[in-house]
Amino acid sequence: MPSLSVEGSNAKDIAASLEYAMRRGALPSGAALPSVRHLAAELGVNPNTVAAAYARLRSAGRVVTAGRRGTRVEGEPPRPAPSFAPPEGLRDLACGQPDPALLPRPRGAAWAAALGQPAAVPHAPQAVAEALLSQARPWLESQGLPGDAVGVFSGALDAIERALRQHARPGDRVAVEDPGWPPLLALLHSLRLQPVPLAVDAQGLCVPAAGVLAQCCAVVVTPRAHNPTGVALGAARWKALRRRLRAHPHTLLILDDHWGLLSHAPLAMAGALPPLWLHVLSVSKALGADCRVALAAGTPALVQGMCAHQALGPRWVSHWLQGLVAQLWRQAAQGRARGSWRHAAAQYAARRAALADALRGHGVAAPWLEGEGLHAWVPVPDEAAAVQALAAAGWAVQAGAPLRLHSGPGVRISLGAVGVRDMGRLARDLAGALRPAVRAVF
Repeated sequence: MPSLSVEGSNAKDIAASLEYAMRRGALPSGAALPSVRHLAAELGVNPNTVAAAYARLRSAGRVVTAGRRGTRVEGEPPRPAPSFAPPEGLRDLACGQPDPALLPRPRGAAWAAALGQPAAVPHAPQAVAEALLSQARPWLESQGLPGDAVGVFSGALDAIERALRQHARPGDRVAVEDPGWPPLLALLHSLRLQPVPLAVDAQGLCVPAAGVLAQCCAVVVTPRAHNPTGVALGAARWKALRRRLRAHPHTLLILDDHWGLLSHAPLAMAGALPPLWLHVLSVSKALGADCRVALAAGTPALVQGMCAHQALGPRWVSHWLQGLVAQLWRQAAQGRARGSWRHAAAQYAARRAALADALRGHGVAAPWLEGEGLHAWVPVPDEAAAVQALAAAGWAVQAGAPLRLHSGPGVRISLGAVGVRDMGRLARDLAGALRPAVRAVF
């Protein structure tokens, strides 16, 4: 076993040195770390400095302190739970995927001919294909976003991961929306980053108290069609958040704009971005889940680092896939006919409106349907009871627990698999599930 050699004069460097010892096997899972006083004497630092280093490692999930057993190396983080599969016979309102009938379909011979030709190996493998850039740059400009530095990655989570690997270190804190997107929480756990929950209301992400962002290396925001509430970040809320970010120029703002191509809401931060920013545009909701493509525009040094990191692994996103996305983008951005993004956005909006109207007929106000997108967050007093009641009526919905950290209970319903004609039945069953349970008293 390699010998233990710890270096550093501050908590951050000592924690990094200990983590390096863990990675190379000098501190395997279950091994005891030196006592705080012993290591402080060995390094010639204050014991409080070593205690702070151990605290960083605990926050990152690398060590655990258990009384007289001292501080020991924790095992590897658990793998994310398997994907949810609704029971047979239930309508799936939990998966969160778009309606296949509203996705554009490739047409014409141009895209088929392109896919049938051998792809030339690009000189810069990480570069965005020119066909996709020709669609993306005008769209970015229309949103008030600079398009000077753009990379393409295999979905939103891939882009966010590469950004955090460039900017964060294990033990750092990342501010996230609460409730939010479970895969993001799993990603932070796997990177040994500590989530800091920020509440969400009708105006989007609530501005954290002074000093919270000072402790965070990054904040991840959904600017519109927030998953699961559907709300957009309002202009006044963004101005307040921007003031906080300007006071902490080293905090990275990550915008997860998964609904951007379908959204009617303006981008609140257009033309007023902080020093460190990254806008991630996924096409999976607009073109389908198997289009694993996300465009990332941001601070040039950050995007260049992300592309360099990508080049060490997968190297680039398939140029055939990029070409298909460009063709579908060009096709779906035109007109209002079926298969266009305007038509899809109107259909999803009509579903939300129809459900809200039907619920009012049952005496249920639904302000949680006022946003846009695929999802709605329904506050409930008891998640298990609501999920069971809806399952008994034939609907599978997502319990809120995996989506939240400190926020109150709720269930998420997704409207990708239910049409306007189904809203009357769904409203009736949802209203029944929201009624207080009557319990017999003996």
